Amino acid sequence: MSAYFILKYLHVIGATVLLGTGAGIAFFMLMAHRTGDPKVIAATARTVVVADFLFTTTAVIAQPITGLLLAREVGYRLSEGWIVLSIALYVFTGAWWLPVVWIQARLRRLAAAADAAGEPLPAAYHRWFKVWFAFGFPAFLAVLGIFWLMIARPSFELFG
Repeated sequence: MSAYFILKYLHVIGATVLLGTGAGIAFFMLMAHRTGDPKVIAATARTVVVADFLFTTTAVIAQPITGLLLAREVGYRLSEGWIVLSIALYVFTGAWWLPVVWIQARLRRLAAAADAAGEPLPAAYHRWFKVWFAFGFPAFLAVLGIFWLMIARPSFELFG
C-alpha cells in the first residue's frame, strides 16, 4: 500500500468519525432530553462525554496531522484556497465544539444532581441545553462545509 492511500484512508476515517460522532451525540442527547427524566439524561450525558473524549478528541488530533501529511504527499500547496478555507472552518468548528464539551459535562452534573435529589431538572439545565443545542449548528454546518471542500477541492486563491 502506498503512503498516499494510507494517509487518505486515515483522513477519511477521521472525518467520518467527526461527522458521525457529532451527529450521534446530538441525536442521543436530544432524545434523552426529550424524556425529561434526569436519570436518563445523566446516563446518556455520561456516555456522550466519554464518546466525545475517546472518538472526537482522537479524530480532532489526527485530522490536521493526516491532512498536512496528505497535502505534502500529493503536492498540494497549503496556500490553496480550499485548504486555507478548510483549515479556517476546522478552527471555527473547534471554537464551537470546545464549549459544547464543557456544556455536556455541566448538563450531566445538573441532571445527576436532580436525579440524586429526586427533583425535576433545574432551570439552569434547560438554559444550558438551549445553549448546547444552538452551539451545535455552526460546528455541524462547518464540518459539512469541510467535507464539501475535501471532495470538490474547488480551485480558487484566497491570497495573491
